[in-house]
Amino acid sequence: MMIVLVALLALVVALGLAFWPWPGRAARSRHGAPPVASRSAPASLEGVLAAQLLGGEISARQYVRALERIAARDERRHPMSVPRDYRP
Repeated sequence: MMIVLVALLALVVALGLAFWPWPGRAARSRHGAPPVASRSAPASLEGVLAAQLLGGEISARQYVRALERIAARDERRHPMSVPRDYRP
């Protein structure tokens, strides 16, 4: 039982030292860290198109046409079928 208590105490001390705000470590981490990007990369094709539209790389008409092509491609790849007993 004593070994468990000593090990638990050592763990608490180690965690305390690991997260203690040391003055030198804060200055080093601020200057040595690479700059963080303000925006992350889009995760989907629609996100890429929206970023291009907002950035002025494509026009609104090009954006709409590209979205239409994406929708047509999705329809070919994953067609939706309505159950036969469905009645609106």
